[in-house]
Amino acid sequence: MDIDKPLVRSELKTPRAAAIAGIVFSILLMVSMWLLRLSIPTDPLDLGPWLLASARRITLALNFIPFAGIAFMWFLGVLRDRLGAREDQFFATVFLGSGLMFLGMLFVAASATGALIRAYAAAPAELFNPSTFAFARSFAYDVMHIYAFKMAAVFMMTTSTLIMRTRVAPVWIPLLGFGCAAVLIIGSGYFDWLLFVFPAWVLLLSGRVLVENLRRPCTPA
Repeated sequence: MDIDKPLVRSELKTPRAAAIAGIVFSILLMVSMWLLRLSIPTDPLDLGPWLLASARRITLALNFIPFAGIAFMWFLGVLRDRLGAREDQFFATVFLGSGLMFLGMLFVAASATGALIRAYAAAPAELFNPSTFAFARSFAYDVMHIYAFKMAAVFMMTTSTLIMRTRVAPVWIPLLGFGCAAVLIIGSGYFDWLLFVFPAWVLLLSGRVLVENLRRPCTPA
């Protein structure tokens, strides 16, 4: 066996247009959150007719979440490939962990919301028990607004730190990331529209990476 032979073939390198995964994630997540924002009242204890009137729109929004999650996984891979050997192990661990925790809690919140819709369709009279409904709505709301997007803020801070250290993007992008992360940490549990800050920042970063990748000359295999 030739020990000098590389373990990874050059053909397996990240595609030049792989940064489009972050763009897909951002668009899908923003569309999903917008549909949910239009369909679900802000008050977690609102027992109005929205469960029946907006069931189809909510289901459509929830169906976008798994595809957004798949795209986010590719986005994480694109960032790690972009950082390369310059990646700091400490910040890279927090970066990857916070990203995966955000994704997991996003799925949990979407599953809880979907279960609420299905439970109402199966037994609408029983679901309107105030304590049961309050628990289900508060659980889904808190997981999404307080926990998932707090992890998104941590992801933004660590990603911005890595970008600052490695200089893989203009300095104004990580500075904007720090500001957006601070806004999310403080206000994600109070204002729904603040949640759009995270996918918008990912869209901006992914667009920049994609443009730079396409401008870079191809290297022969």
